[in-house]
Amino acid sequence: MNHTQQHPEPHDGSPKSASARNAARLPAAPSGVDRPTHAETRHSVTVGGRTMVWRHFGAGPALVLLHGGHGDWRHWIRNIDALARGHSVWLPDLPGFGDSDALDGHAHAPDRMERLVDALVAAIDDLIAPEATLDLAGFSFGGLVAAHLAARVPVRRLALLGPAGHGGARRQTVPLTDWRALRGDRRKAALQQNLAAFMLHDGTCVDDRATAIYESQCERTRFRSKAISQAGGLAPCLDRLTMPVLLAWGEHDVTAQPQIIGPQLADGVATRQWRLIRDAGHWVQYERHHAIDALLLDWFDVGAAPAPQPARGA
Repeated sequence: MNHTQQHPEPHDGSPKSASARNAARLPAAPSGVDRPTHAETRHSVTVGGRTMVWRHFGAGPALVLLHGGHGDWRHWIRNIDALARGHSVWLPDLPGFGDSDALDGHAHAPDRMERLVDALVAAIDDLIAPEATLDLAGFSFGGLVAAHLAARVPVRRLALLGPAGHGGARRQTVPLTDWRALRGDRRKAALQQNLAAFMLHDGTCVDDRATAIYESQCERTRFRSKAISQAGGLAPCLDRLTMPVLLAWGEHDVTAQPQIIGPQLADGVATRQWRLIRDAGHWVQYERHHAIDALLLDWFDVGAAPAPQPARGA
């Protein structure tokens, strides 16, 4: 049985969790990158004796956002306010990431992807109700997870940003640096080198805020997603889906060759579209957040029920 606990996320410097402690120590954010201005509610859902933490913002049609590998809900930190103005936005820390407990068993267990999706299905049934239709977006590894999940829950429209599992060539040329044994400026420099090599194209986005988010996300990752991400499997997942699917990549995403994989996955399928976002790397929704906000709002607003409006005089 699932049990849900709900409480507002603290903003008074007295965090209740490791995630809140990490958020509290983050450096001052550049304009538009701080915590969302919408009221935040934190939900803890117990599935099979393990707790999964979700955050909720806004009101309207349900929209679930899934983060990528070595990530947490903050992969979407720059998009929440725009999306929450017309949607009920739900962001989990996937099992084995961020504030959520790890799955039972070994971090490399062969059935870990299936069990992760099972946990998401149970949590959505608990939080959003099993009969509710929702919109779904996933980033990177979360894009592959979203494609699996969309076959299990009633998804109206699906958006995948830089999705893993495409099985095509990658363009990463700069190896990642092992930063874990480093300290101080050397550690920060290594983290920023990795951000520039893998996540962000625009060097001005590789700032203290992005570095602090990236460091805390990597430190708390217990689910090993790399082998799953590189093993393929996205195309068969998409072939099982009937809802409209949007695929988008940053122009300089090193995890794929978008101009090749985009047409391979989308062309000739009436329900699929793909987009290339100029001047962006892999973490496209952070680097080009205004462009992604507009893209997702346009995609998810098609045929959606209107968001509830406040009563006059409220």
